[in-house]
Formats: sequence, C-alpha cells, structure tokens
Amino acid sequence: MERETGLRPATAVVSAGRPEPRPGAPVNPPVTFASTFAADGDYVYGRSENPTWEPVEEILGALEGGEALLFASGMAAVAAAVDLVGHGATVVAPAGPYNGVHECLTEAADSGRFTVRWVDAADTAATIAALDGAHLLWLESPTNPLLELADIPALAPAARERGLIVICDNTFATPLLQRPLRDGVDVVVHSVSKYLAGHSAIVLGACVTAPTERGRELQAHLVRSRRLGGAIPGPMEAWLAALGIRTLAVRLERATRTAAVLAARLGRHPAVERVRYPGFGAIISIEVAGGADAADRACAAARLISRSTSLGGVETQWERRRRYPSEPHTTPDNLVRISVGIEDCEDLWADLARALDKRLAD
Repeated sequence: MERETGLRPATAVVSAGRPEPRPGAPVNPPVTFASTFAADGDYVYGRSENPTWEPVEEILGALEGGEALLFASGMAAVAAAVDLVGHGATVVAPAGPYNGVHECLTEAADSGRFTVRWVDAADTAATIAALDGAHLLWLESPTNPLLELADIPALAPAARERGLIVICDNTFATPLLQRPLRDGVDVVVHSVSKYLAGHSAIVLGACVTAPTERGRELQAHLVRSRRLGGAIPGPMEAWLAALGIRTLAVRLERATRTAAVLAARLGRHPAVERVRYPGFGAIISIEVAGGADAADRACAAARLISRSTSLGGVETQWERRRRYPSEPHTTPDNLVRISVGIEDCEDLWADLARALDKRLAD
C-alpha cells in the first residue's frame, strides 16, 4: 500500500505516524517493550512485529511514497536488499560507494556469490552499457564520500527494461530532497541513524519498496528476511527515531544553507585542493593540500567540529575517510568528509579556517 498523505514533506514528517486524535490520547505514540503478546490479536511475537515500529515505517513510507520496513541497522537493510538476488547474480554498483556496501559486495564477489561490475555511476552511458545480463543495479546519489551524482531518472528505467532490480541508497539526500521511487527505483535503502533520526544516538536502518507489483513482491521477501534473520529494530531505537524525524525538515534546511556557504569559502582556502559539493544537501568533501598527514592534522586541530565518523546529526563532524582499511581505493588519501550540522555558520567557519590555517602553519 502506498502511504502518500497528500501533504508536503515538511508537514508529513510532523503529522504522519501519530495516534488517533481521541480525548485523552497521547500526542506521540508510546513505546512498547514486549517480546510476546496475548493470543488472537494483531501482534504475536516480538521478532515479527512491534507497534513501536509502525509510526516510523508510516512516516518514512509517506515521505518516500512506498512501503517502509525498519531494520536493526543500515547495514542490516543493505544486506537484506542485496539478498533480493540469488547466488550467481551479477550486480552493477558504483566504484566508490559507502565502504560498508563496498566491503559487502567485495566479500560476496570474492566468495563467488556475486559477480560485481564496478562502474562510474556519474557516467550514465557507461553504466547503462554495464546493465546487460546483470540482475541488480545498486545506486547511491550522491555517492559516499565522493559526492558524485547518478542520473536516476535515466538509469532506473533502463535497468528495469532489462529486468534488473534497482536499489538506491537515499541516506544523503533524504526523501525531502530526492524521491527515487518516483523515478523507477524498486527499493530505497536508508541508514535511519543519520539524517532521519538526526541526533547521533541510535543505530537503525530501513528499506522502502515501490507501490508496484514488483515492489510488493520485494517487500514480502524483505519481511521474511527480517523475520528469519532477526535483524529487528529495538523498540526504544524506533521510538527515538520517530521523535527525531519530526525535526528533519528544519534541521536539513539549516544544515543545507550553511553547507552551501562553507563549500564556497572552502573553495577559496589555500589549504584545500578540491571541494566536492553537489549543490544540495549538507555533506561536503574536501581534499586537503599536503596529503593524508595534513588532512589528519587539520581534523585534529578543530575545537568545535567533532572528529568522528557518521553523519547527519545536529553536530558538525569531519574525518579523513581513508583511515579505514575498508574504504574503496577510489577515495583519495587526503579526502575529508564534512557532515554539516545546525550550529551557527560563522562559528563553524571560524573553526574550519583555524584548523586549516594550522595545517598551513605546521
């Protein structure tokens, strides 16, 4: 069932997933801690269902225009989505994806489970040429952390014409900036831990399937995968996600506005060789002059900005991505990913400039 509300996204994040408005009812849905439920009702056992999951699934379904399913983490959602194709499948994926996806697909290829065709997702013609004989197209747009854009309206129909399942990670853009299901994508994947929950406090993931016959078939497979695999969300995590997502529109608006200003200024700083910013969203990647050591020194010199992994929280974070062994080789050694938060823009710039100036002075 397509969970469209007819409301604009900034309203849907606030209004969807609420309890029925009756006298004395809570405004927010309650959290239910239960592993089992009394017989003959809507709920049976905590590995199959919990009423606390439903508000988040309703909100995300309304925003993406599909049917949402929560998972214990973003990687649990990724693993379930990848499992939609069987042993021996061929997967087409961007050569510079999120490192968890890269590791997942690389291990599957090394074990003989999949054949992976790595492509430049920003090269639409080359990506379409790689689709023949494949079974799954994995997209990120923007990619993490290179921030390259894929032409989803061109790639998704081309893949579906050839019978491929099309999956798109929409964590960076969020459904407020991009709705891939409308462009022909079958499944959207989210790390709910990031922008949706928004406070760097929980680990949670989600898949959202298209309101089509194929989407419903894939949804049934994902439901079974979650139930049998046990990658279920905790009720407290789901409740916190529902609480956090209410402010998504205002958080993203503030962070995006600041990111545009910072990207322009970073492009003029002598310690920055290159700025990667797609023109929307709140993630910036920069390449620091002087290599990996210089990038690490700059990150360590910040006072306000957190030197930590992850993204999408209210606080600004940055880190050099190639410090992780699993990071794809396509990521430059000196690339620093910046997740812009909701702090005052001038305070953030002062901290960035101070840290980068110190890199020049060292």
